[in-house]
Amino acid sequence: MIPANASTRKGPEGKYPLHYLVWHNRHRELEKEVRAGQVDIEQLDPRGRTPLHLATTLGHLECARVLLAHGADVGRENRSGWTVLQEAVSTRDLELVQLVLRYRDYQRVVKRLAGIPVLLEKLRKAQDFYVEMKWEFTSWVPLVSKICPSDTYKVWKSGQNLRVDTTLLGFDHMTWQRGNRSFVFRGQDTSAVVMEIDHDRRVVYTETLALAGQDRELLLAAAQPTEEQVLSRLTAPVVTTQLDTKNISFERNKTGILGWRSEKTEMVNGYEAKVYGASNVELITRTRTEHLSEQHKGKVKGCKTPLQSFLGIAEQHGGPQNGTLITQTLSQANPTAITAEEYFNPNFELGNRDMGRPMELTTKTQKFKAKLWLCEEHPLSLCEQVAPIIDLMAVSNALFAKLRDFITLRLPPGFPVKIEIPIFHILNARITFGNLNGCDEPVPSVRGSPSSETPSPGSDSSSVSSSSSTTSCRGCEISPALFEAPRGYSVLGGQREAATRDDDDDLLQFAIQQSLLEAGSHHLGGTNQQQARHPPHVL
Repeated sequence: MIPANASTRKGPEGKYPLHYLVWHNRHRELEKEVRAGQVDIEQLDPRGRTPLHLATTLGHLECARVLLAHGADVGRENRSGWTVLQEAVSTRDLELVQLVLRYRDYQRVVKRLAGIPVLLEKLRKAQDFYVEMKWEFTSWVPLVSKICPSDTYKVWKSGQNLRVDTTLLGFDHMTWQRGNRSFVFRGQDTSAVVMEIDHDRRVVYTETLALAGQDRELLLAAAQPTEEQVLSRLTAPVVTTQLDTKNISFERNKTGILGWRSEKTEMVNGYEAKVYGASNVELITRTRTEHLSEQHKGKVKGCKTPLQSFLGIAEQHGGPQNGTLITQTLSQANPTAITAEEYFNPNFELGNRDMGRPMELTTKTQKFKAKLWLCEEHPLSLCEQVAPIIDLMAVSNALFAKLRDFITLRLPPGFPVKIEIPIFHILNARITFGNLNGCDEPVPSVRGSPSSETPSPGSDSSSVSSSSSTTSCRGCEISPALFEAPRGYSVLGGQREAATRDDDDDLLQFAIQQSLLEAGSHHLGGTNQQQARHPPHVL
C-alpha cells in the first residue's frame, strides 16, 4: 500500500503519485488517492502527460474511469498536441473510446453552460446590430476555387438574443449538404433557450439550458455515444490541423511602381480598409494510422480519384503564394519496454521510444500568408459585439472555431472587414463582413433598413418591420418576433444532435477534401455512383 502522506514518499511515487498508480494500473488505490484530494489531478509528468493522458495511452480503462469520474479534463492536450480522445482511438479499445467520448461531450456541455452567464452579459451590453458574413473557399490549385462551396451567414443580435441563418449545413455521405436553417439563442434571467429552425421541413428543435441545478447523471446519459459513432472513429485516420502562429507578424501591404511605394488601402463594402499581410503562418496537418487495420489502411491509400492524384502533385510544388509543402512520415518502433524509472526520470532521454502502440504519423507543414483588411472607423466592435457571437458559434461549428483561433491573436487596430486564412493545406477561407444593419440591401425585421417589406424564405411575415426610415449603419432595431418559433412550424423538445455537429477538425477536412475530389472527378470525366446520388454543389 502506498502511504497516504505524499511527503514520506520517494522517487516517482512521491513526485507523481497519481501517475505512478496509473502506470501500475492500481485503480482501487488511485480511487482512494483521488478522493483524498491532496494531489493535483491535472499534474503533468516529465513527459507532459496528465494522469488521464497516461491512463489512456497505456489503455488502462479502469484508471481512466476513476479519473474521469472525478473531473479529469478530457480537453487537455499532451506535450505532442494530442487530445485524450485521439490517444484513446490509437489504442483500438472500443470501450475506452466510448468512455472518453462520453465524458468529452459531457464536459463540453458543462463548460458551455458555465460560460452562458458571461456571454449573456456581453450580449446585453453590446449595441444591437445585423451583419452578413460571407464565407468563400479559395485555392491556388487551378479550378478548385470554382467547385468549392460558399455561404453567407446572416447574424441578428438584439439584447440577449442572437439569430444566425445559414444554408451550408455540413455534409452527409461525404457530400456538402444545403438547406435553409436558423439557429436562435435567446437569453433569459436564469436560463437560455436554443432553437434550431429547419425551414425546409418547418420544424423547430428547442432546448432550454438552465444555468444551475443541472443533473450530472442526466447530462452524462445524454452524452452517451452510439456504437456506430465509436466505430467510425476506430476505422478512420486520426487527423488534426492547427495554425502555428507563434512567430506571426503583420505588415502593411505596399502598392506602386518604379520605386514609388505607398501603403495599400482598399474599399470593402463601402469601408476604407488598410491591407495587412500576416507572415510566418504555418498550417500543420498530422495524420495517425497505427490504430487502423491493414484493410482500412488500404482503403485510405487506395481511394484516389484523378483530381486527388493531381492535388498530390500540386502539394509537392506548393502554390504561387505559399511555401513548399513538407511531408514527413514517422513509423515509430518500441524495441524495448520502458521502465517506470526511465519514464519518470526527466533527465533520461527516451529517443524514439515511448509506451503505447507504436505511432504511425504523417505530418504536412506548409507556410501561408494570411491577409487582413482592417477598418479603424468601422461601427462594429470586434471585441464587444462580434467576438462573443463567434465564441458561441465555435462550440458546434468548426469553421467558426478556425476563425476564433485567428481573431484571438493580437491584431493591428481596426475591425477586420475581410479576413483570408488557411484552413487546409490547399484551401483558404475568405470571410467578408457586409450589409451592416441593412445599409446595402433591405433586410426583413431590421427597422430602418432601406426597404424591409418582403420577407426572406423561411422568415415569419409578421416579423417584418413597417418602418421605412433611413438606415443608420451605427445602430438598428430588430423585431423580437425574429427570435421566436415561426407560426405553423412544429416545435419539438430536445435539440437534434447530428453527425455534422461534431466539431473535430478531421470531419471538416474530410468534408472539404471529399467535396473537391468528387466534383473534380466529375469535371475530369470520372464516374462515381455515389456522385450521381449526391451531385456536387458547383458555385
